[in-house]
Amino acid sequence: MALSQSALDDLLDAFRAGEGADLVRESVRLVMQELIEAEAADVIGAHRYERNSDRVTHRNGSRPREVMTKAGSIEIAIPKLRTGSFFPSVLERRRRIDRALYAVVMEAYVNGVSTRAVDDLGVALGGTGISKSEVSRIG
Repeated sequence: MALSQSALDDLLDAFRAGEGADLVRESVRLVMQELIEAEAADVIGAHRYERNSDRVTHRNGSRPREVMTKAGSIEIAIPKLRTGSFFPSVLERRRRIDRALYAVVMEAYVNGVSTRAVDDLGVALGGTGISKSEVSRIG
C-alpha cells in the first residue's frame, strides 16, 4: 500500500498548519481508502488502469459512503464493478443504527412500548428516529 506523493504532501501541510483533528481524520480516511483500493484490485485481478489478462472484471466508477470512526465522520469511495459486486471487508454492511440503540429498541419492544414511543425514544437518544416497520423488524 503506497500513498501518493500529493496525499502525503497534503497531510504534511495539515500537520504544519496545526490542524490536529483534521490530520487524524484525513489520515484515517487515506488509510481506509488505500485498504479498499487494494482489496478491490485483488478482487478485480488488476490495479487501476492496469492492463492484465488475469482481470476478472472492470471498474465502473465508485459510490460515496460516509463512515463513522473514532476520529469522526469520513467519506470514502467504494469502487463499483461492471459485473459482480464488491463491498470492502473493512466496513460493516448497512449498519443503520448503533448497537446500543438497537438493544434499547428490542428491550422497549419486548416490554410492550408502542412503536411511536420507541421512535420518540430513538430521537431522544440522538438518532433520527425509527419507523414503526423498522421497530417491528428489530423486535
